[in-house]
Amino acid sequence: MQIITNNIFPPSAISKLKNYGEVVLLETSGIVYDAISKHPDIFFCPLGEELIAAPNLPDIYKNILSKKKISFHEGNKTLGNKYPSTAFYNAVTTENFLIGNTKIMDKAILQKAENRKVIHVNQAYTRCNLLPLSDEKFITSDKGIEKELKKNSLEILFVKPEGIVLKGFKNGFFGGCCGIFGNMVFIAGSLNHFPEGEKVRKFLKDLKIIELYDGPLLDVGSILFNNYGEVFE
Repeated sequence: MQIITNNIFPPSAISKLKNYGEVVLLETSGIVYDAISKHPDIFFCPLGEELIAAPNLPDIYKNILSKKKISFHEGNKTLGNKYPSTAFYNAVTTENFLIGNTKIMDKAILQKAENRKVIHVNQAYTRCNLLPLSDEKFITSDKGIEKELKKNSLEILFVKPEGIVLKGFKNGFFGGCCGIFGNMVFIAGSLNHFPEGEKVRKFLKDLKIIELYDGPLLDVGSILFNNYGEVFE
């Protein structure tokens, strides 16, 4: 299994992740602004058994995907240094839903997700702000996303993002701190250091929580898992 995440992780967290698979640490320069230049959810959108990748993802990572036989399709829009060109691929997909800002989303995502119900949200950094736990259960740090998902009768927990670390910003977002594989939720940090940590623990009571190090939550741009070319979550 391959795991793609951000190279700002403390060494102890990377070591713990390696117990679950081969870790690929993303690092780019000069494509998007520095604070998100190592964020997988900026460069990739998981979609079923395929990964939609920004066409200007560095070749070294395209080669890794090909070598590992991970199915990927290049999108149409190249990422840029300023919004909205930083958010073309920052969407959330589940078995039955595609959630994101459809006004800027790359068309390849919409085309590949044609059998899913599309939920438009104004928050273009959707994956940063939304963690899909299942097809009908989510955690978000964006009130607009919370409102739209409730309209669709989906179970959603809102948590304030204060206390989540993202260098250069007041705070990061909860979705960007996490990844999910099977019944395991991986968190970049410890909920003991998050003001709403106990509320999150209660919401995740049916899942196994893997806290990757004892420290504040880090917005690392998501932790993406791949199992033998199947689906990233």
